[in-house]
Amino acid sequence: MDNRHDLIVDGCVTQATGTSERDAAKEMAADLTGAHQKTVGADKNYDTKGFVAEMRRIGITPHVAQNTARSGGSAIDGRTTRHVGYTKSINARRGIEKVFGWLKAFGGLRQFKLRGQENVSAVFGQHVIAYNLIGLGNLLLAQPSPQE
Repeated sequence: MDNRHDLIVDGCVTQATGTSERDAAKEMAADLTGAHQKTVGADKNYDTKGFVAEMRRIGITPHVAQNTARSGGSAIDGRTTRHVGYTKSINARRGIEKVFGWLKAFGGLRQFKLRGQENVSAVFGQHVIAYNLIGLGNLLLAQPSPQE
């Protein structure tokens, strides 16, 4: 999700395993293009040494919520948390919950009528496109009109 405009940048459907979310996030992050500084925000489930090390290896700053209750402590250290951008990213991360809320309430994805990863992925993709189109419309309406 793009934190500035609340638009979905990438998404995928995976089989539910203990690590599928992190594995998918690694793949999606590796596919990001551009020379600008990239960050990935995530919840405490992503605060693992493997995930953080992989993000740093591919040149992406992991803005992952710290899991200090875990034995061994958090994989996120002061190199990341000392920056203002980390705090902003952690707060903006909650925006993704609005997306899933919208998908469930208005997109009808609370209970899928289809079975199979391909079918669910296609429907999920269509609903993400619809969410982004609504968001783009709102962004365009919020833009000030050019002055003559």
